Amino acid sequence: MAGSQEASMGLSGEGGDGEQNSLLPARPPESSEEEEEEERAYEAKEKIVIRISDSDEDGAAPPFSWRKLWLFTGPGFLMSIAFLDPGNLEGDLQSGAIAGYSLLWLLMWATAMGLLVQLLAARLGVATGRHLAELCREEYPAWARLLLWFMAEVALIGADIQEVIGSAIAINILSHGLLPLWAGVIITALDWVFFSFSEPPGFFTTAPFFFGFHLIYTVVHNSITLWPALFGVNRIVYLGFFFLFLENYGVRKLEAVFAVLISIMALSFAWMFGETKPSGKELLIGVLVPKLGSKTIKQAVGVVGCVIMPHNVFLHSALVQSRKVDNNKKSHVQEALKYYSIESTIALFISFMINLFVTTVFAKGFYGTKEAENIGLLNAGQFLQDKYGGGLFPILYIWGIGLLAAGQSSTITGTYAGQFIMGGFLNLRLKKWLRSLITRSFAIVPTIVVALIFDGSDSTLDVLNEWLNILQSVQIPFALIPLLSLVSKEEVMGAFTVGRTLKAVTWTVAALLIIINGYLLLDFFSSEVRGLFFRLTTVIITVAYGAFIMYLILRGTTLHTRLASAVYKRCGGN
Repeated sequence: MAGSQEASMGLSGEGGDGEQNSLLPARPPESSEEEEEEERAYEAKEKIVIRISDSDEDGAAPPFSWRKLWLFTGPGFLMSIAFLDPGNLEGDLQSGAIAGYSLLWLLMWATAMGLLVQLLAARLGVATGRHLAELCREEYPAWARLLLWFMAEVALIGADIQEVIGSAIAINILSHGLLPLWAGVIITALDWVFFSFSEPPGFFTTAPFFFGFHLIYTVVHNSITLWPALFGVNRIVYLGFFFLFLENYGVRKLEAVFAVLISIMALSFAWMFGETKPSGKELLIGVLVPKLGSKTIKQAVGVVGCVIMPHNVFLHSALVQSRKVDNNKKSHVQEALKYYSIESTIALFISFMINLFVTTVFAKGFYGTKEAENIGLLNAGQFLQDKYGGGLFPILYIWGIGLLAAGQSSTITGTYAGQFIMGGFLNLRLKKWLRSLITRSFAIVPTIVVALIFDGSDSTLDVLNEWLNILQSVQIPFALIPLLSLVSKEEVMGAFTVGRTLKAVTWTVAALLIIINGYLLLDFFSSEVRGLFFRLTTVIITVAYGAFIMYLILRGTTLHTRLASAVYKRCGGN
């Protein structure tokens, strides 16, 4: 809690009391027509109103309120789902199986680094009233803006493939293997492909037919294994339609659904933790004592690389705008940041515990065994079943339920992120269902192809997952650098510009993440890329990639302005 308070107050800038109503650079008031022409994360009628009182005359902040914390609770938990997606769970189980308990300390510190980045994203959204994609549209020239948008979309597609495949694997488990991966992909996709029918009255005319179809299908084809099939097929479809129905009736109802999904994950993996009984002593040593061996470097890099999801940075800066905060009043922004910091810290602590449960379960069961090198998301459930057997609640199905909740929640938040990214970068004024259909199609089509190609193949699916992790790693600088550049600019953040100490810490964290992911890229391409042509192509792409990163870094500093001025003068300018 102290860490979250320091984050919120340390992130509150150094402006004096006289800046109470002068946080951002003065801009001419926008007309209502201009406001309507610009894309916004949430319409005014969608925002939750929270009564925030001004500071006292002596500058004292209002007392802590549990009610206000409850009202601000939501965005941080939606953000935390990216720390629990199927890609992270696969990293957890492989880390536990191969490295045992030795990387738990790294998981804890990586989560802390992720918290710092997400607090900066929240800070940007609250202080400016705009999310990261919108501000990138204003900050960068057209070519850079479009390139950043393309990179964000590619990262989102990569994450979505992992998330949808994770849900499909869970459906395969819960249907007792009856439904192949490609069928699970289609079922998972339907929760958003049918978005257009979720709004009344379309929901009521379409949903009964769709529910009835799936119920008949389940009874006819799954009479032998009825209960897992019912859970695996119909519950996922019901959940998707129920989610979309709630989306039209307020942000809080949506957040409640996500809270249920996170609770399902927590209960499922906590139950597995209790059943397998990992060593408490080794767990404590793993968390408190840093240890890194040459054989576990790849898993260590994977643990850190999975923490920062590029699309999640864009998402959190938009989600915090679901609360109505007057960003022209310093005390209001400070109080919102305080509660968002507490809420995000609690959410990521819960996500850390869930990741810890998964890691330690597989550390207890498979560390040092011959199966450790072969465990992946597709076969993990069967390995657990073979190791710990059945019972009243077979561990295979408990794993499947937790994986299903992780995949379903992360695919939905991924679609949310896609809406904000597309709308922010391109300033598109489209209906939600149409934007959702477009962004969802970008990921679902390649995912179906992937499922058809890799269905039932453990090794090839693991290779695919490695490539997708690389894809995520490549995109990290294109969300992280713009974020750090913007929160460091006074003309953007006003009194909430980050101070020198925090700026040094955040850029150090960013550099560390980029270096770690650079190592992962180098290791991967050195082993996977062969032949002169492919190596040369890789070198050219790497040079262009590095040049764009340098441009983004220089663009956020005064050096960029000085260089542009020097070039202009040298070319004969006045």
